[in-house]
Amino acid sequence: MKSILDFHEKKIKKEKFTMCTCYDYSFARILAESDVDCLLVGDSLSNTMLGHSTTLNATNEIMALYAGSVVRGAGDKKFVVADMPFMSYRKGLTASMTSAEIIMRSGAHAVKLEGGEGNYKIVRHMVGSGVPVMGHLGLTPQSVNQLGGFKVQGRDQKAQAKIKEEALRLQDAGSFCIVLECVPSALAEEITNSLDIPTIGIGAGSATDGQVLVLQDLLGMNPGFKPKFVKNFYDGFGNLKAAFNSYHQEVTSGKFPSEKESYS
Repeated sequence: MKSILDFHEKKIKKEKFTMCTCYDYSFARILAESDVDCLLVGDSLSNTMLGHSTTLNATNEIMALYAGSVVRGAGDKKFVVADMPFMSYRKGLTASMTSAEIIMRSGAHAVKLEGGEGNYKIVRHMVGSGVPVMGHLGLTPQSVNQLGGFKVQGRDQKAQAKIKEEALRLQDAGSFCIVLECVPSALAEEITNSLDIPTIGIGAGSATDGQVLVLQDLLGMNPGFKPKFVKNFYDGFGNLKAAFNSYHQEVTSGKFPSEKESYS
């Protein structure tokens, strides 16, 4: 996928697509050669790369730094979306546009922001200014303290009605796609069918137009973390640990470096 037009084409053709988070140049180079359709530089880097317990520690400068490295690694082969971090789009129009500018100048092709209420005006202004915007509803990690934790959203009719309304209003404001996180499958399907723009699910069942997973979850890098919606496609932790141990064993036994790895 190279542009927002490809997202719409996938929706029209009813072709599923994939998104994966990515935070650095090296993994971006690998993903650029993979079948994964698009990349997300998520503010989840606050957790996965910086070791914080929430996403709230990410800043515009941090997001731009990581987004730039991913864009350079992916080259022109993948569409790259970058998250706008906590509070960066809630301080008035001018401050929000400055934040979007910082992230877009890193090379990202679009930004993603969380929530609906209070964001419609800024989404409309960003889109009108040439900034493609991806929405994000359901479990919005930047609001973890307001939500009382990382919990499934849209359990009751009132909450479901609000999420459905927010999705329609984000579409009306100009969002080209919406992430639905940790919502009941039936609700995600209803929203997906009601929108002209595609949806991307994470913990939202199989009826969304696309799916997204965090890179470290997909690769099984955090064996102590396994929410219901995560599937490990690789034992990254175990295999990498084994490689490190092999390196240690060969050094301590004198096997490495051999003559082959040495200069005469």
